[in-house]
Amino acid sequence: MSGEVVIGSAHDARLAPHALRSVILGEVHARPFTPIVMPARVLHFAFDTAQERSQADRVNLSKFCERLGQAAPAGRDKQHRISFDGGALRWEQHSEFTTYTFELPSKASRPFHPSASALATVLAAIPQPGPVLVALDLHLLAADGAPSLDRMFDRNSLAAAENSDGKALFATDFQVDAAGFVRILVLDRGLGPERAGALVQRVIEVETYRTLALLGLPHVQRLSPSIDRIEQRLAQLTEEMRHAAKLVDNHRLLDELTALAAELEAGAAASLFRFGASRAYNEIVQLRLHTIGERKFEDLPTWSSFLARRMAPAMRTCLTTEERQATLSSKLARTANLLRTRVDVEVEQQNRELLKSMNERTRLQLRLQTTVEGLSVAAISYYVVGLFGYLVKAASEAGVLRIEPSYAIAAFVPVALAGIWWIVRRIRRRHIAAAD
Repeated sequence: MSGEVVIGSAHDARLAPHALRSVILGEVHARPFTPIVMPARVLHFAFDTAQERSQADRVNLSKFCERLGQAAPAGRDKQHRISFDGGALRWEQHSEFTTYTFELPSKASRPFHPSASALATVLAAIPQPGPVLVALDLHLLAADGAPSLDRMFDRNSLAAAENSDGKALFATDFQVDAAGFVRILVLDRGLGPERAGALVQRVIEVETYRTLALLGLPHVQRLSPSIDRIEQRLAQLTEEMRHAAKLVDNHRLLDELTALAAELEAGAAASLFRFGASRAYNEIVQLRLHTIGERKFEDLPTWSSFLARRMAPAMRTCLTTEERQATLSSKLARTANLLRTRVDVEVEQQNRELLKSMNERTRLQLRLQTTVEGLSVAAISYYVVGLFGYLVKAASEAGVLRIEPSYAIAAFVPVALAGIWWIVRRIRRRHIAAAD
């Protein structure tokens, strides 16, 4: 499909399309309904092909097409149809799963005969794409002469309904048979090939997406014990916070809160996609059932009522677990922030006390330094005066000095003190200036 728009009669007069225009326009026609002529047998499989398995499956399908002499799917094609002797194969690749749907003519008037396992041998020609999620055996028959539903399905889990205008009846018990297939019977009361194909595809999608939606339930069962334990421990830690007075206790509580938050976030991150996918698949199931427009058949529950009783609680459990994770994460964050604030305040108080102690120690050191400087001046002056005394006495004995030596020494004492004090003070100022 070309995304260009031609204007006028000239071939070169075209409007350049958006890069995704062709993809968007083609998506509407991506999965058209396939007309099905009654009677028919449809075998439907869904495989988990997440991550690299999807590419390997595409390669294997291409090889299968080559063996049949048919075109393989293009590089980005998500749907492909292959015709072969006795039927057709419809291949669809989704984000996390791939479906193989075999449309086979049916010559038997007896429902589900021959067995699905005998008809599915053609699938053995293709390597299994991944773990199987859905194996469905659908039989489309005329309503005239059909046996009683109670003879084919388990009455305890049997669900049946007519479509909006009563032209078809579809029934199943949602249980697997001995070969592992879930069986669905569709009785045609005058649908026509096009409407029969549309109904069959919607019924198949209901069963496929129902199974995929319930994949979130095992995650809930795995996460619930951990969430319960984290909730209980959070309540205990909050109570311990009320009585914790020491910084070491608050640090211990904060470390444990951080560990609980990390454990919770790891579980939430692992289940985020699964819970979101379960919600989306459940919405598709409800939309398909609404489109079919079920009408009650006899005293049997419709598919919607049966699934509402069996499937809706599982979906609510998934939603509740997701909400519990979000609420618990918020509580852990608030508690950790509160405790972190307390720890920060205590650390700041300790820092203030430490700074106060350092200031006091600095003042003591300054006083000691001043005292030492005074003693140093006195000691140095003493030695200088002593040396000066020797000099004066020698000069007096030699007759050079005519005054009494003791008077000269006494007069020199204040001069020595002042000079040495000035020298020491200058040296200290020079050291302070160099440090700055």
